[in-house]
Amino acid sequence: MASAVMNMITAALDWVTVIFDAPLARAVVFGVHIDGHLVVEVLLVAVILFQLTRKSYKPPKKPLTEKEIDDLCEEWVPEPLHPPITEEMKAEPPILESAAGPHTVIDGKEVVNFASANYLGLLGNEKIADSCISSLEKYGVGSCGPRGFYGTIDVHLDCETRIAKFMGTPDSILYSYGISTIFSVIPAFCKKGDIIVVDEGVHWGVQNGLYLSRSTVVYFKHNDMASLESTLEKLTRENKRAEKIRRYIVVEAIYQNSGQIAPLNEIVRLKEKYRFRVILDESHSFGVLGNSGRGLAEYYGVPIEKIDIITAGMGNALATDGGFCTGSVRVVDHQRLSSSGYVFSASLPPYLASAAISAVNYLEDNPSVLTQLRSNIDLLWKGLSDIPGLAIASHPLSPIVYLKLKKSTGSSKSDLELLNVITDRVLKEDSVFIVSTKRSVLDKCRLPVGIRLFVSAGHSETDIHKVCDSLRRVAALVLV
Repeated sequence: MASAVMNMITAALDWVTVIFDAPLARAVVFGVHIDGHLVVEVLLVAVILFQLTRKSYKPPKKPLTEKEIDDLCEEWVPEPLHPPITEEMKAEPPILESAAGPHTVIDGKEVVNFASANYLGLLGNEKIADSCISSLEKYGVGSCGPRGFYGTIDVHLDCETRIAKFMGTPDSILYSYGISTIFSVIPAFCKKGDIIVVDEGVHWGVQNGLYLSRSTVVYFKHNDMASLESTLEKLTRENKRAEKIRRYIVVEAIYQNSGQIAPLNEIVRLKEKYRFRVILDESHSFGVLGNSGRGLAEYYGVPIEKIDIITAGMGNALATDGGFCTGSVRVVDHQRLSSSGYVFSASLPPYLASAAISAVNYLEDNPSVLTQLRSNIDLLWKGLSDIPGLAIASHPLSPIVYLKLKKSTGSSKSDLELLNVITDRVLKEDSVFIVSTKRSVLDKCRLPVGIRLFVSAGHSETDIHKVCDSLRRVAALVLV
């Protein structure tokens, strides 16, 4: 057997030798020597080209029968449109049956409301309500068109002028929906290839704007200026094109997910040192911080022109709806053609713009409302300082008083279940409405979950003592 194999190999080698020794293998064509190796290489190239150009799939000679097609269709299972619905997803929040003021009605029972961001207590204000009624009688309810297509009404321009004057900026622009303001503004200025450095604690609206921008996003530790500086330093040093591309720092003035206040003076210093631009969301600080409620820049004494872009929702302190962006004329004009939330959405209903003007006027004429708000925040802080198992994580001037567990269970899900037990019992047993930080599956924030209490200038001392006593009693039963 072995000798037969050897004979076959010897015969094959002799055949190859004959090919290489053939006259064709030593021929000269147009001055090019044609040897055996070149012949083999040409054959290999031809085989490769044949394999590349041939069809990878040959249809069956016999088509499928109707029965076979039906069987295949019955076996096919499409991908689900949504993830499985769990029990916690089925939980329904309490339904309000009256205005969301300091007191509201839930299930036919009056409760003290610490779940609505009615910071200045303007919800239900008579002057603001009268301005809305006058606007409804004059303009109707809606605008029935985007701002660029016959949706601009004189009251929109009046509102933009009033906000710009109040903030001390050259111009401002209105949006019809609060949260769409920030996630329209970010992609209007930040594009693919740009760099955005952002606090890890920003709310979902900011996160969505980052996603839509398609920019390179780098997070720094929550409200940690050392982390911010090291991130800016690293990006500037390692990226050779850093000076030629647009770079932004995105922060919230008061963080919705923690109640912390951003140190604007340090952020501006780092912005100027590393040549970045700043986008600041003031949704929870406008009408709250500063001697006259003009926001974070007034609170820190930073010139407003040092902040490149400022956005805010008007559904909190102003007790209306919509949002605005304010800054230079160039910043505002760019959005009128490039911001999706402005260009493609029906404009803000005129009566809401009238309400915003009246609310700003009220704030300017009644600065004492800020004194009352801060007094209530201070009183709540004192009352919550000794709650068993819970600690205050927010800033002492923040109207969002944020409570988190002193000892986490190690799981955000388990922590949230504990907090939900507390909020549910406080509502059912003591008629006090507070909320935990239930986050959407889309929300990528990784800060600890907690209980948020929204303080209003409209709360009385009795309201504040009631929520403190209720939380102290229930937390002691649940956590100790």
